[in-house]
Amino acid sequence: MSFTLIQQATPRLHRSELAVPGSNPSLFEKAAKGGADVIFLDLEDAVAPDDKEQARKNIIQGLNDIDWGNKTMMIRINGLDTHYAYKDVVDILENCPRLDMILIPKVGVPEDVYAIDMLVTQIEQFKKYEKKIGLELLIETALGMANVEDIAQSSPRVEAMSFGVADYAASTRARTMGIGAPHPDYGILSDKDESGSDRDFYWNDPWHYALSRMMVACRAYGLRPIDGPFGDFSDPDGYLAAAKRAAVLGFEGKWAIHPSQVDLANQVFTPSEAEVTKATRIVEAMEQAAKDGKGAVSLDGRLIDIASIRQAQGLLDKAASMKG
Repeated sequence: MSFTLIQQATPRLHRSELAVPGSNPSLFEKAAKGGADVIFLDLEDAVAPDDKEQARKNIIQGLNDIDWGNKTMMIRINGLDTHYAYKDVVDILENCPRLDMILIPKVGVPEDVYAIDMLVTQIEQFKKYEKKIGLELLIETALGMANVEDIAQSSPRVEAMSFGVADYAASTRARTMGIGAPHPDYGILSDKDESGSDRDFYWNDPWHYALSRMMVACRAYGLRPIDGPFGDFSDPDGYLAAAKRAAVLGFEGKWAIHPSQVDLANQVFTPSEAEVTKATRIVEAMEQAAKDGKGAVSLDGRLIDIASIRQAQGLLDKAASMKG
C-alpha cells in the first residue's frame, strides 16, 4: 500500500438516486414512501426558467413538512453560470436543516466546487448547523472529465460523483440514440473468414472510457462513483444492463429518473445472498490462514490472498449497511 492514505467520504447507502422535479410537489410524498436511498429534488434541467422560484419554495416546504425517513436528501442546484444558483443554495440551506447534500451540475474545474463550498460554510456558521452538508458533483462536460482527478480533490465536503451522460454527449458532440444507451454504429467487425465473408459485428459501449475514468478518480480519492440516468424508462432490460455494467466497473449506485427504476437499481447494487456467503467464507478462510501463519490459502480450488479479503470485507460492510 502507498504511504499516502486517503480519507474516505462520509458513508451513505447510495444504490439508487431518484430525481424528482422541484416544480412538481405532488410527487414528493410518493418519493418519500418509495425505496430510493437518495432523493434529489431538482431545480435545474427538470424545471423551466419561469418555474425556478416556485420550485425553490416547493422544495423548502417539502423538506420541512414531509417525513423523508432515513433517506439522504439532496437538491440539484442550477448551474454556476446562471443567476439562480446562489439563491438555490442560500434560500434552501438557510431554511432546511433536513438537507443532507447538494448536487452541483456541470462541474468543470475545482474552483466550481470551492465557490459552493464557501457559500455552504458561511451558511452553516451563520445558522449554527452542526451537520455538515455533503456535495455530489456531476461530471457531464468534456472540461469536467479532463479535470476529474483535480475535481475529486477539490473539497473535503465532496462525497460522490455522478456521470451525466446526456450533457457529456452534447459536450463531446457524440452521436447518441438515447440517454445512456448504446449506439449501433459503435462496434467492431470480426476478422474475415477464408471466403472473406460472414463477418460478425459486435456492439461496444461508447461510455466505457468516461465511466471508467470517473470511477478511478472517485476510488482513488475516497468518493462514491454513481452512474447517471438511463433515459428510456419503458425499457427495464436496458436499464438493468446499464446498471450491471456500472456495478461490474465498481460503481456504488445509479440514478433513477422514474420510480420504476428504483427497485432495479437496488436489485443490482445489493449484494446477493450467494455473494455474501462467498465473502464470508473468504474472510473465515483468511482468518484461519493467519492463525496458521499463511499469507494465502486456496478456497474452492482458487487462490485467495490479502487482496481477496479486502474485496470480501468491502462487500460484507456494504451488505451490513443495508440492514441498518
